[in-house]
Amino acid sequence: MKATVIAEGIGRVDVSFSERGAGQPVLLLHGGGGPASVTPWAEVLAAKTRARVVTPTHPGLVRTPRPEALTSVGGLARVYAALIDKLDLDGASVMGHSIGGWIAVELGLLAGSRISSLVLLDAVGIEVPDHPAEDVFGGTPATQDARVLKMYAGTMMDPSLRPRLSRSAVPPTLVVWGDDDGVVDHEYGRAYARAISGAEFRVLRGVGHSPQMEAP
Repeated sequence: MKATVIAEGIGRVDVSFSERGAGQPVLLLHGGGGPASVTPWAEVLAAKTRARVVTPTHPGLVRTPRPEALTSVGGLARVYAALIDKLDLDGASVMGHSIGGWIAVELGLLAGSRISSLVLLDAVGIEVPDHPAEDVFGGTPATQDARVLKMYAGTMMDPSLRPRLSRSAVPPTLVVWGDDDGVVDHEYGRAYARAISGAEFRVLRGVGHSPQMEAP
């Protein structure tokens, strides 16, 4: 499915997405593994929780178009704020894995009054000096998708994000972490939860960076 939105500071953006189920809206944001990496999670949510699960593909990935002005995680948050309007997803729970978690918190800061809750699954984005996120992109990425992700996510963090979270109102947040995550360890996850007032932190045993694939 596709929707055309007008995002602040970016203009017209064509967004590809899949949709499953009916009920409470859920906006499910994938990480570097692409939309297929959250498909098992989306199917469980739609089947087990009476949810309408919308899973967009970040523009520029999987051969989708990307306007030149869309170059950052903050820009993606503005695109998805416009998608919430377009698809009538007010009150959605926004769930994001890895880079998708970073987009989710930026969306929470931008449009928190229209979001019921956030679920951050092994998210990246904040700076934690003693527990840095692994730079999964390395040098020059070999594939087009990896190059687009590197453009969006850079060094996997924004030094301004943690302070912005600490001084801002954010929707009720659950931070979930695989205890064997080799990209961002669970102390990084605990720092994420501490940065968000009232956030709950939960560790999942026996899984790594992608619990939604390992144990959806």
